[in-house]
Amino acid sequence: MTSVVAGRLVLLATTHRSAPGALTWPAWSVLFAGRVLAGDPTHPLLRYLTDAGVQVEVLPGSQPQRLADTLLDATAGAPPDVPVVWVSGVDGDPALGPALAAAVTAEASAGRRVPEVEVLHGSHDLPGARLLDLVTVMDQLRSPGGCPWDAEQTHTSLLPYLLEETYEVAEAVETGDFPHLREELGDLLLQVVFHARLAEEAAESPWSIDDVAADIVDKLVRRHPHVFASASVSSAAEVKANWEQLKAAEKGRQSVTDGVPLGQPALALAAALLGRAQRTGLVAPPPNALAAASDVTDAEQVGDHLLAVVARSLALGVDAEAALRAAARRLRGALIAAEGYGAEHDGLTPTPGGTA
Repeated sequence: MTSVVAGRLVLLATTHRSAPGALTWPAWSVLFAGRVLAGDPTHPLLRYLTDAGVQVEVLPGSQPQRLADTLLDATAGAPPDVPVVWVSGVDGDPALGPALAAAVTAEASAGRRVPEVEVLHGSHDLPGARLLDLVTVMDQLRSPGGCPWDAEQTHTSLLPYLLEETYEVAEAVETGDFPHLREELGDLLLQVVFHARLAEEAAESPWSIDDVAADIVDKLVRRHPHVFASASVSSAAEVKANWEQLKAAEKGRQSVTDGVPLGQPALALAAALLGRAQRTGLVAPPPNALAAASDVTDAEQVGDHLLAVVARSLALGVDAEAALRAAARRLRGALIAAEGYGAEHDGLTPTPGGTA
């Protein structure tokens, strides 16, 4: 028996990551015209619907199949020109779709009238919207009833993790493990959000992740006048030179060494100082000439030798810190091979005939 289409059921899908109330015109049109139902009394959209004059009936706690039957009954009893609008939960009500499909199929098989079912996307996530989820999760972790470990952390206690995650990002890039880079960048991003949350809780001069984002946006706009203003550039090198000039003016720095963090690894520190001198045209005291390693006899000569190596690496366009890490990885591979372990060495399984 052929079923008869009767009424209109609109499943209004929104995202909690968009500003509540920022709906499309088709969404507002159907909300004003229809009978509006929702299942979550705390849904962030309901307040704005009420402010706009939309009456919402809340049906909390219904099982998916019972809810599907309720929606079909509401549609059957509605006037022909009044759609029934279901405001989907923030999770999208994943169980409702299959339950509704089963209910409609059962009604149609029995020859009864069934509604036209439509999914209407009333709002969409903008790029970067999932960052809001990370902020929300961090809020739960740090709030009362959250994670005891997270609640105990300070800027100081988190510092080792920040450094570790930074090096893991560097390793993923240097080894070309770009699928793993995605995970490591997430771990690093967590550290940024964590520190920002701690600062937001500070009793004096608090600031938040929004302030962090606002500051870097302002900085990027200021230092890219060729993009956001009327300046013009002819090359990437000119962009870099302009960046350094704008940076020096903003910071009010006097010495070319100002702003170079002295706590960074020694090779990186040496490269930063030599690079600053090179970019500003300053003639730095030349490091001692490269000598054979066997000719180096004391700590001062070791330092001069390493500084000369860094200077040479800059001349070659080589990152000395990255080069040394790569050499260390090669050394690690050679040691593992000498021990008799194969390429799959995580489990330290000796290769056939190897020495364990």
